[in-house]
Amino acid sequence: MYKEECFYLGKIVRKHSFKGEVVIKLDTDEPELYRNMESFFVEHSKDLIPFFIEESLLQKGNQLRVRLEGVDTEQDADAIMNAGIYLPLAFLPKLTGTKFYFHEIIGFTAVDINYGDFGSITGINDATAQSLFEIEQEGTQILIPMIDEFIKEIDRKAKRVVLETPPGLIEMYLS
Repeated sequence: MYKEECFYLGKIVRKHSFKGEVVIKLDTDEPELYRNMESFFVEHSKDLIPFFIEESLLQKGNQLRVRLEGVDTEQDADAIMNAGIYLPLAFLPKLTGTKFYFHEIIGFTAVDINYGDFGSITGINDATAQSLFEIEQEGTQILIPMIDEFIKEIDRKAKRVVLETPPGLIEMYLS
């Protein structure tokens, strides 16, 4: 399995016992969806290695305590400590309406209700306090805040994100 075919689910953050149990901090708003997983991939170097879950328990909201097949000692747990956890993209629940996964809208056309088509979404910048659409138009990068009030429609069939931005925001980048 290639990393590009997967999504990041979380990270192994600590050991739980002397018998190899570990705790995964899940990076999701709905941790209960992942309570009964059978397996996942652990990032090791640049590879993804499958691990099978023998037992799991959701605790403290977004922390999943797991006992993994073949991880029976503290040393075994140390070998995977701080590793990223991944699942295939097919495991993501389907979203509808104006909800979307960041990876899903890359390449979509950005359309403003008042301005019209104004570029292609090339990425999402979530390293700032407010996540931003990164939109490319003829060599110019346009950054639009990902605010619910701006997002009017996600048209998955036509591969378009319909926005209603404040007057002048798009023009500011293109003048």
